[in-house]
Amino acid sequence: MSHAPYRTAPDNPSDTQALDMQARVALARDAGMPVILDGQIGRERYESVTGSVATLARFAGALRLPVPEAA
Repeated sequence: MSHAPYRTAPDNPSDTQALDMQARVALARDAGMPVILDGQIGRERYESVTGSVATLARFAGALRLPVPEAA
């Protein structure tokens, strides 16, 4: 399994960027990837996503689907 840490809340993100990252994390979870909170400093969250190649393929497929806009 791979380990790819990333930041869910870059410095001073716009609301849209934060929602986009939350949507990607939700897609990863829906694809079967464990999402682990590595740490949090203030509002900034550091998370890791792991999974098999098959799970990565499901995630990539989900990224290609049209996502409905939030109301």
